[in-house]
Amino acid sequence: MTSLSFTLRRVRTFVQVCAVGAAFVLAPGGGSAQVTAYKQAIAEAAYGNASVAAFYRDNGYQPIWTGTGDQDRARRAALLDALRGVEVHGLPQRRYDVDGLIDQMSTVRTTRDLGMVEVELSKLFVRYAHDIQTGILTPSKVDSDIKREVPVRDSQVYLQEMAASEPQAYIRNLPPNTAEYRALMKEKLRLERLVASGGWGKAVPVGKLQPGQSGIAVISLRNRLINMGYLRRSATRTYDAEMEKAVLRFQAAHGMEEDGVAGAGTIKQINVPASDRLKSVVVAMERERWLNHERGDRHILVNQTDFSARIVDQGRVTFETRSVIGKNTGDRRTPEFSDVMEHMVINPSWYVPRSIIVKEYLPKLRANPNAVGHLEITDSRGRRISRSSANFAGYSSRSFPYAMRQPPGPKNALGLVKFIFPNKYNIYLHDTPQKHLFEREVRAFSHGCIRLAQPFEFAYALLSLQSDTPERDFHRILDSGQETRVELEQPIPVHLIYRTAFTNTEGRAEYRADVYGRDGKVWEALSRAGVALDSVQG
Repeated sequence: MTSLSFTLRRVRTFVQVCAVGAAFVLAPGGGSAQVTAYKQAIAEAAYGNASVAAFYRDNGYQPIWTGTGDQDRARRAALLDALRGVEVHGLPQRRYDVDGLIDQMSTVRTTRDLGMVEVELSKLFVRYAHDIQTGILTPSKVDSDIKREVPVRDSQVYLQEMAASEPQAYIRNLPPNTAEYRALMKEKLRLERLVASGGWGKAVPVGKLQPGQSGIAVISLRNRLINMGYLRRSATRTYDAEMEKAVLRFQAAHGMEEDGVAGAGTIKQINVPASDRLKSVVVAMERERWLNHERGDRHILVNQTDFSARIVDQGRVTFETRSVIGKNTGDRRTPEFSDVMEHMVINPSWYVPRSIIVKEYLPKLRANPNAVGHLEITDSRGRRISRSSANFAGYSSRSFPYAMRQPPGPKNALGLVKFIFPNKYNIYLHDTPQKHLFEREVRAFSHGCIRLAQPFEFAYALLSLQSDTPERDFHRILDSGQETRVELEQPIPVHLIYRTAFTNTEGRAEYRADVYGRDGKVWEALSRAGVALDSVQG
């Protein structure tokens, strides 16, 4: 019998055995020897798990699962219900071995057995609570560029709260209580039904299809768009105006150039199977658990795969702009983490990172001392050095003693404003003179920082909380040409995330390409942990 085939008979056995065993051992008159043996069994079973052991020491080794009272029965029932439904959350049921637990319960004969079961229930509950609230993976072990600090809670706190709460309500409130998580769960269920019934049908032949064409390939495109929900049911054999609108809707929902033409890139995305989209949703749910903490009434959200930056106020997007992220190579990929924006710098200098100096500019200076003439070269005291007197060829990447700086100006690599949330990765948001890059569909070109298409408007939005005339105040400083630091009176949380599946303001799922391959790694890690599509299809 598999854990997925729980039967009502075994559920009743679970409850009955627990109640009968507890009544035998802990009922009045059960004997002090039995009580002592029960406590010793709990202490032994909890050894090696500091939090669980501390919980039982603090509560005098009293049971919260295997007692005879109504609350103990309610806790058992609530936990069992939750474990039977873990796959709704994209978690692997085999991780909890509930059948094995029931077998252990059914063989309770002694005080020692019951104490062991008590602790096993607590360990199972704590594992479930951690998994459902903050995820089953350690992000940095999946990919070194995922710097996300997961808000893991102490196991003892979970047990204390469970013991003091209404069990069903407490367990029901453990998963992320966000609209995004609920919408992803809904999309997961929808895709599971689709996958179970064969997906979206036959793939569209690779090529290019455009309005006015007809034929077998157009029919395949029509059927695929209908099955995906972008086109109303139709018998047309021609790429007509309705199909063009459907392609436009599909392109918008997948972050593509919206031209209404089903080119090779669009067809490639249309042909992605429903099972792959399901994987993206399951990964997004795990990622939502990693970010399961207060994000700030006002916060900045940068979704790297969407190449976007948003300001969110009270759950509503109040400003949005395109962004450029790090190039998908070497150490240029933009990491994922959260921090707090404290200030902006108008008319910034660009202090060239050491890694760029020695990897990109030093080889040019060795060949030509006058190379990269737009940059100042300074010594350790900040004094400009003469290029003609410096022997650049005599330095290695380790021994190069100079710093480099680009003064403020319209051609500065950071543009005319940068936004700082101090972090050890030296990542920030900024303007750029390379405006043409924002017209690209895939915008991964930077050294890691995030470039904004509308940095001035972004600044106005940030300053609007502390000024009645944010635009005028910004340009007064900008027009001075002086490098100026402007503090934010209310620091703003910044979250750099990476979601290939997410939902829009209407709650409809959108998908993006896995530009860095990170979600592929997350799925592989989830698979190793026991998550499988066949286990969540039903």
